[in-house]
Amino acid sequence: MNSFIGFLAQTEVEPAPPYQGGSYFFPVQASSFAKDSDWLYYFIFWVCVVFFAGIVGAMVYFVIKYRRRPGVDPEPSSSHNTPLEIAWSVLPSLLLILMFKWGAEGYFDEQVPFDDAEVIRVKAQQYSWLFEYENGDFSNILHLTNMQHYQFKLESADVLHSFFVPAFRQKQDIVPGRYTTTWLQPTKTGTFRLYCAEYCGDNHSNMKTNVVVHATEAERTDATKWDWLGNNGSPEGKIANGDRLFKIKCAGCHSSKGQRMTGPNLDGKFGTQEFFEDGTEQIIDENYIIDSIREPQKKIVKSFGPPNQKMQVFQGELSNEQIGWIVEYIKSIGPGASATAPK
Repeated sequence: MNSFIGFLAQTEVEPAPPYQGGSYFFPVQASSFAKDSDWLYYFIFWVCVVFFAGIVGAMVYFVIKYRRRPGVDPEPSSSHNTPLEIAWSVLPSLLLILMFKWGAEGYFDEQVPFDDAEVIRVKAQQYSWLFEYENGDFSNILHLTNMQHYQFKLESADVLHSFFVPAFRQKQDIVPGRYTTTWLQPTKTGTFRLYCAEYCGDNHSNMKTNVVVHATEAERTDATKWDWLGNNGSPEGKIANGDRLFKIKCAGCHSSKGQRMTGPNLDGKFGTQEFFEDGTEQIIDENYIIDSIREPQKKIVKSFGPPNQKMQVFQGELSNEQIGWIVEYIKSIGPGASATAPK
């Protein structure tokens, strides 16, 4: 089973959660950082407004008062005013020091987690997310428990990504070849949006998923646990497992809902004729699906050749049983799909 918890993952694009409220500038506050972050933003905003109004207002007043007029000689101006120069240099500097101090405190708070924080590994790849929990479960949607502390260890499989949850006021770059960390404490139950906030390729806009904050740990655990036995080997259980594997491993590039993405759409394809870049054709059956998972470059679907062909090689990533679950799921969404297909 450890071979399945591989380094690379694909995720489906989850539908946007319902509106949770918020202010004119920000979404709802859903983490322990949000209140302080918003307060500092509004402090800086209103300081800027006051200075802008004061400076522009004085400028407009002086432009009107000292404009050139016929028959009026210009008045001599003072070349130096020490108290005024000290005031407009020192007072703004004190405000800048305060802003820096409060901003630095907030930044350092986000870097030092609580000792009881649960560690969640976050793996980012074009164009997907995978979340691995301490108990060995994993998901393509981030599941948390309200008021608990979490530390995230973030890694990238390819390019620069960025972990961003607006409702948490949380953003952390994910740098290839190294781990980055951050932590948070959710303070509101509900479903919130998680984005990649760093342009990472053509389908960057699809690299998003949801964060679900549960009221209890039991609810969170129930949402992430896997039925590895496939409901005792029943067809429904195999399809359910295949559906979940498809969402995590395949849905970043392949749609099961009729949409064209980086890779071919798989909805309604099982048992139909497929045409390839090399001019050959083949019926999509179990063997074709298995070969495509293990050797994706062997038969490239027409119009999906280089440079668009980006499929990850899953040889060694999935066991034979897990590949079988994916096959059963793809069969279930083929022409004349049975009632056992996931909705």
